[in-house]
Amino acid sequence: MTTINKLKILNDPIYGFITIPNTLLYDLIEHPYFQRLRRISQMGMSYLVYPGAHHTRFHHALGCMHIMQKAVQVLRSKNIEISAEEEKALYIAILLHDIGHGPFSHAMEHSIVEKVSHEAISLLFMDQLNETFKGELSLAIQIFKGQYHRKFMLELISSQLDMDRMDYLKRDSFYSGVAEGNINSERLIQMINVQDDTLVVEEKGIYSVEKFIVARRLMYWQAYLHKTSVCAELILMRVLKRAKELTHKGTTLWCSNALQFFLQNQISEQTFDLKALEQFALLDDSDIIGALKSWQFHEDYVLSELSRMIINRDLLKIRLISEKVSKEEVEEMRLKWMNLKNLSKEEASYFIFKGKVKNQAYKKTEEPIRILKKSKEVIDVLEASDQLNLKALSKPVTKYFVCYPKTLLET
Repeated sequence: MTTINKLKILNDPIYGFITIPNTLLYDLIEHPYFQRLRRISQMGMSYLVYPGAHHTRFHHALGCMHIMQKAVQVLRSKNIEISAEEEKALYIAILLHDIGHGPFSHAMEHSIVEKVSHEAISLLFMDQLNETFKGELSLAIQIFKGQYHRKFMLELISSQLDMDRMDYLKRDSFYSGVAEGNINSERLIQMINVQDDTLVVEEKGIYSVEKFIVARRLMYWQAYLHKTSVCAELILMRVLKRAKELTHKGTTLWCSNALQFFLQNQISEQTFDLKALEQFALLDDSDIIGALKSWQFHEDYVLSELSRMIINRDLLKIRLISEKVSKEEVEEMRLKWMNLKNLSKEEASYFIFKGKVKNQAYKKTEEPIRILKKSKEVIDVLEASDQLNLKALSKPVTKYFVCYPKTLLET
């Protein structure tokens, strides 16, 4: 019998060579649940703005696992005890932290599944994999849920300076070409330590932390909350909502069986059973793109028009404004579109809508990024920094928008 070498080395454009540190991680990566992430884009609809942004959740998860390995090495070198079992659990938890993402990353959470977060779905996948792997993921799940007694381990996976953010900022910056997001994750990791069971950054790393927070703010405005990306994602959510509505009225739409399942059923966190999970595991970006290509020729004007907009990148116009758009202005625009296209009020609302986007690079309400001073005192980065703009970055900035068809104002 031939034995497979499971300690593989992978080539990554960001870090160079990445090693898979143990056979269990190799088996998890090989599992169909994880392989699905190869077909889920990391930045959703951002490729419509940045043509290079076609990298996947698979890429990102492996990158996170790689920098978690670096973090464990650094902490051990500073005499922080991490057992072999804890090390393995940290790698599993960070590898699987995004496994619950649906097609185009966030669009599904608010359209065909009823307000079920990707974190909740990630946990369902982890529980299922834990059964398959006979309890080997138990400690990883405990850490992921924040139930393990060593608090800093959760902070490595989910906090304001976690391995997830360190990878996605650097990776998304690289693939989108938005250079402002490029952070020095290597230096940040060299500077981390643990004090009183919490993750801290040594004082000499403060400028790297400042750069990290600024980079996060810039990536949000230039990439994640870019008005065209926001508009495209909202259109996609409306396509799926319309498809679900038509399905419930008895219209049969061409799409994959997995997508059909979510169009036909009301799936909420309470009803997300094993059958729903198995169907969700079959969904990826190609199900959505395939459906849109077919639906652009459907007789329903709303479904076909919105599908065509994404396929041909001929999107709605989005206008950003500093103050809320009045209900009256939106109603007036809808009325005009209803008369022009002979639509009902409900149908017109698919094309004309308002909303807001919020960017807060650093949240005072969450666990802070802590700086460890030479005197061993631990303080919030906002207090430690001489950068006045860091305090400004902790204030939420809200921008309002209105979306409408380009031809509306020409008529």
